[in-house]
Amino acid sequence: MLPMTQDDGDLDGLVRKRIRALRVAQGWSLEELAARARLSQSTLSRIENGHRRLALDQLVTLARALDTSLDQLVETAADDVVSSPMTDATHGLMRWPVKYDPGMTVVRRRMTEPASDHPGRMRAHPGREWLVVLSGTATLLLGNRRFRVETHQSAEFPTMLPHSIGAEGGPCEILGIFDRDARRGHQTGETEPPAR
Repeated sequence: MLPMTQDDGDLDGLVRKRIRALRVAQGWSLEELAARARLSQSTLSRIENGHRRLALDQLVTLARALDTSLDQLVETAADDVVSSPMTDATHGLMRWPVKYDPGMTVVRRRMTEPASDHPGRMRAHPGREWLVVLSGTATLLLGNRRFRVETHQSAEFPTMLPHSIGAEGGPCEILGIFDRDARRGHQTGETEPPAR
């Protein structure tokens, strides 16, 4: 069985959502993922819907079939997702700390639609993402949690957590930074054109 902590229900539900989000992001039906993982379709359905216990051997098989690792499949969310900028008043600069990765991609995007927790809109894929809200307010749905990210605040999170980003209370503009893996995940699962 999957080792659990004090947040057993949260981790269990998060892993189930992540499996479903990764399957949907690949465009696979229950039948397709079940075949790749050598599970029955009904077993996979019960795993995703919480009607079957999560067994370690099945999670290993599902991680392989979803082209990820077991560690990424069961990774928990950090509490410090949203941060405020460091202000350098002497030089008139705002800085947001972000881990350096030479494969990073930076995207500026204007958003008008709210974030959606609909399974088809929640993405999950390998990598990390960092964003800063340039104007307005954004909502970040991350697993079972909802974060309000205001102008000049930033958020950093592993993209293996099912996630969705949208505007709150009107348009917002964000600057997104994706590591190499997250960039690939967004390129293959892109449903909205980037802002110009």
